[in-house]
Amino acid sequence: MVGTFLARGFGFTYPFLPYRLHDLHLSTGTVSAILAVFGAGWLAGSVLCGWLADRIGHRATLITAMLLAAAALPLLAQAHAVPALFAATFTAGIVYDASRSVFTAAIADAFPEDGVRASVNAWRHFAVNVGAAVAGTAGGMLAGPLGIPALIWINAGACTLFALLVWRFLPADPHSDPNTPRPANYRAALTDRGLWLLLLASLCALTCAASLFSSMPMLMADDGLDAAAYGWTQTANAGAVLLLSPLLNRWLSRQADGPKPMTGLFAASSLALGASMGAAGFASTSLGYAATAALAVPGEIVVFVAASDLLNRLSPPTARGLYAGIWGTTLAGAVIIAPALAGWALTHGGAELAALTTITVGALGAALAWPLAALIHRAHPVPDHR
Repeated sequence: MVGTFLARGFGFTYPFLPYRLHDLHLSTGTVSAILAVFGAGWLAGSVLCGWLADRIGHRATLITAMLLAAAALPLLAQAHAVPALFAATFTAGIVYDASRSVFTAAIADAFPEDGVRASVNAWRHFAVNVGAAVAGTAGGMLAGPLGIPALIWINAGACTLFALLVWRFLPADPHSDPNTPRPANYRAALTDRGLWLLLLASLCALTCAASLFSSMPMLMADDGLDAAAYGWTQTANAGAVLLLSPLLNRWLSRQADGPKPMTGLFAASSLALGASMGAAGFASTSLGYAATAALAVPGEIVVFVAASDLLNRLSPPTARGLYAGIWGTTLAGAVIIAPALAGWALTHGGAELAALTTITVGALGAALAWPLAALIHRAHPVPDHR
């Protein structure tokens, strides 16, 4: 929880990257492409870190990723030329969300009970959201006097501290020996139809969620709203997280303890995310954008917990890191798609088209949850106690 909060609370790089690129007077197309490159690095890093977590252990993977982040982020802060921005952004993307797949596997190993695991994942998401809100609020306040490059340097320092904390307090796990024999899991994972359905559904739902950090800043910049105004949307999001998480987390834990997979809740959360973030296309003031950021919170909380429940039902115990890393690519894919989709919509139809596309993507994610439910039911039928 501490590491997650630290990584997000000082994770200024991605939420303020659009403003950093805007300050360099780049075109909308170039900004969208650079943000998509960040997502491509995120995708590669998610799979790589998940694979490493199964091979060299959680501790070694986290330390390596955080030290790489500490080296890569200052390069992004100082880059000005477009080729250098592309290279630095890709590298920063690799390490930005590296801890997520490692922590997902660690939680699955540490907590075998479904309800307890769901509760821990919900509180981890709570730490992610509150940390992101702290980053948005503090970053919005500091962006003016310090500048965006200074915020990215602070992010690099936080990654260094994270690596030191992991080295000092996280014990070496028993699976950290690279010579330990492991079954070949890639082929099984890539032919797992349930995993593919979960990936596609998650990609749609999380594309809507990623709009909060990618397309929303683009929409706000087009409306003439600055980084401080964007920071307040993150504060509104955090306020809703603080209010709703204690209630939803307890309820979600009870749902996960039941025999049925959480596909229905996943579908509902995808619809809610599409509707709430689609509404941002009709906002034009700081208050309107803040309201849509707050409305997205129930969908955000539910989608991550439901996806974790479904992933745990699908993944073999010896490949939890790999499956978590593969699922993490949906976050990266969402980071690629959301700004590209917003850039296309803003160019060809304006904010209204951006709203319509977001709502449609959310509905598609909900639709994909139903064949996933049927597949899980066939593979793991619910016992009839009548």
